[in-house]
Amino acid sequence: MNWDRIEGNWKQLKGNVKEQWGKLTDDDFDVVAGRRDQLTGKLQERYGYAKDEAERHVAEWERTATDKWFAPKTKDKV
Repeated sequence: MNWDRIEGNWKQLKGNVKEQWGKLTDDDFDVVAGRRDQLTGKLQERYGYAKDEAERHVAEWERTATDKWFAPKTKDKV
């Protein structure tokens, strides 16, 4: 997945990120704002990862990104 696409759709993807890294706060997400380097820094801070470990976790998460993450949410019909 292209990180530019992730960054451009950050608000839409925050839920996926929250599922992956629940220790990150809403303030953390505001600081990150889709920037990869900021995300790795917050992972280091909240999880105690070394820089290379944080980079590895972000790269693994990035590889799992699929087009369905970017699909508009549909409302269930009642």
